[in-house]
Amino acid sequence: MRSGLTLSPVATSVVGGARRLSVPRPAALLLLAVAAVIGLVAVVAGVAVMVTAAGQPKPVPSVGWAEVVSLAAATSGLLFGTGLLCLPGMAPTVGAATRLSLDGLIIAVAVWFVGWVLVAEPTRLLGSAPVVGAPILLATASAALIVGLATVVVFRVSSPRRRLGALAGGSAATTVGGLGVATGLFQADEGLAVGGAAVAVAGLLTVALVLRGFDRPCESDIDPTRREGEHAVLPILAMAVSAVYHHLQDGRFGPYGVAAFSVGGFALVARQYLTLHDVRRYARRLVEGEAHFRELAHTDALTGLANRRGLLRDLHRCAERGTGCVLFLLDLDGFKNVNDVRGHDAGDAVLAEVGRRLRGPLRSGDVAARLGGDEFAVLLPGPPPTTDQVGERLLAALGAAYELPEGPVFLSASIGIAGWAGQPDVELLLRHADLALRYAKQRGKNRFERYDVAYDQLLSRRATLEHELRGAIERDELRLVFQPVASLPSVRPVGAEALLRWRHPELGAVRPDEFIPLAEECGMIAKLGAWVLDQACYQLSRWLADGHDVWVSVNVSPRELHAPAYVGQVTDALRVHRVPPQRLVLEVTEHAVATDLDELIRRLTALRRTGVRIALDDFGAGYSSLGQLRRLPLDILKIDHSLVAGHEPVHPVDADGPAFAPMVDIVMRLGHQLGLGVIAEGVTTPTELAEVVAAGCHFGQGALLGWGVPAEHLEAMLEAATSSKAPPVATSAPPVLASGPPPPRRLPSLPVPGQPVSE
Repeated sequence: MRSGLTLSPVATSVVGGARRLSVPRPAALLLLAVAAVIGLVAVVAGVAVMVTAAGQPKPVPSVGWAEVVSLAAATSGLLFGTGLLCLPGMAPTVGAATRLSLDGLIIAVAVWFVGWVLVAEPTRLLGSAPVVGAPILLATASAALIVGLATVVVFRVSSPRRRLGALAGGSAATTVGGLGVATGLFQADEGLAVGGAAVAVAGLLTVALVLRGFDRPCESDIDPTRREGEHAVLPILAMAVSAVYHHLQDGRFGPYGVAAFSVGGFALVARQYLTLHDVRRYARRLVEGEAHFRELAHTDALTGLANRRGLLRDLHRCAERGTGCVLFLLDLDGFKNVNDVRGHDAGDAVLAEVGRRLRGPLRSGDVAARLGGDEFAVLLPGPPPTTDQVGERLLAALGAAYELPEGPVFLSASIGIAGWAGQPDVELLLRHADLALRYAKQRGKNRFERYDVAYDQLLSRRATLEHELRGAIERDELRLVFQPVASLPSVRPVGAEALLRWRHPELGAVRPDEFIPLAEECGMIAKLGAWVLDQACYQLSRWLADGHDVWVSVNVSPRELHAPAYVGQVTDALRVHRVPPQRLVLEVTEHAVATDLDELIRRLTALRRTGVRIALDDFGAGYSSLGQLRRLPLDILKIDHSLVAGHEPVHPVDADGPAFAPMVDIVMRLGHQLGLGVIAEGVTTPTELAEVVAAGCHFGQGALLGWGVPAEHLEAMLEAATSSKAPPVATSAPPVLASGPPPPRRLPSLPVPGQPVSE
């Protein structure tokens, strides 16, 4: 009775701790509480029996009570083990619970077998083992199992390790203590029973204290790639050493030893099978994950098409199989405006729609890819259909409106087409398709071009020209020629346009329309422009020093105009060569007007403040409007040859006189109203000369009036004009017309091209 009162607070603490546990797994709490109560009842019953038998003169074994207590201890141990496995986070799956149970069973078998060797014949290191019944053996197995499971739990759970270790240790102590009490009753050993009761009470108190503060789930560390097998090395080694020692002592392995070895072997094989299964599943996941990520690495995330890496993979597959294929490279025309005006979200929506449209007309096995930005590709492996039909379908699909919340967007595409040229070569195929795409863009966009071997020749020449052009100034390969500007109708040279020429020692004479656009693309135009300006000012200064009344015009590219240092560069050239600013004319093409008009006006105004004159070149062939013409700070209009030669001449109404060019007449009247001088360009025939003179144009330029010639040739023309007795018609400054058109003048005798003619 006293013992029951003494141990009742322990039961109260255990049940109270279980009730306060906040972990959301009532099954685990219930099992632990029931195990603790059963263990407590077993200890109380055993202690009570020992107290009752203490008054007898001779100790008598209480076999029946020993079996009851041992069964209770075995049940308590099994419930403790099950409760540990059911704790939140301990074994999230049935497979994890099975693995932990097998790990614990291996250790339990080793503990039980080593204990059996220690008490079995002939070793008996702990004394002779009494003959016990099945309940005691079951209790020993349960105690060994809870010890093994507690060991595994402590080493396989990362958090909360200390509290969980204490809980597992308390559970093992309770079970082992109950076994001690049962063994004491069976052997009538009061000391063993009391010691077992003390161990059990300590275990129950530990369980109660842990449950009062155990308020978070466990974090188990079950990973088939790490620490799989360490749990079995030491137990199996201990069993082997014990078996060898027992055999060396001439011991025999009875049914219990054989059973222990059999159970341990079965548990080890089962655990290794599960480990192998885990490793295989893990390897399968790795393979699947690798395939998934490989596919992601070959797929464009925005459009779902293949990316550049995916396209290269398919191209190499075609090359390995030796099958034919056709590659289409596509580039969206004007897509940058979508990003700039509508934003990148709208641009992404357009690109995603492009991906859907590209997949539409493709056959099974065809590949559509996004190579980056707004560049796409379509690969047609095997014998392709007619490439023209595919190109037309792609242009039609990509040219339809792209509906966006802000309104529709219209784009076009440029396409380059190439196939295998002889032996399959992926890099060569990509290069050919890229060349074809480049020429499709250069030839107007919204079209497709098939690769031609001439593209390679043009590209090779372009690369050679770019390389050689970078050192042309240093190698003294550049020259200036001067095309005269003549007064009309006297055809007397009064000015000249400086024109750049390049003669290479191996390439020969390179046309300006070939190397000047190349210089603009590769960034050499500013350097060439500075050289032309310096040489033109130098030559002009020499002519002025020799007494020639002449001016020189120099062409200026848009890139030079928009350079902040260009105004200072012009000022320095005029100062170094001591050239009056009004003698220099800077010619700006209409293409420059099409860029940023406000910025262009600021640049031209700054140049005019230096005293130089500004001419608008090729007027009538570009983008100038009358509104822009009124705003631009100009001094001269140069009428494009298309206005001079592109129309039938008109005869004056109700008046006698030669026919005149109507567009030239209109520009002349416009120039008079704006106070501008007018020069007719491209005068190549006597008829055209007569027409522009009849229209009242004072100045002309063209093949009929003189080709571009070296400086010394033009100087000879100037000297011939100066030595003639004809009165000068033009002033020494660049042309500025008086108000009102002059009356028609009689056409003089035609000059020989390149030679001055006096009136």
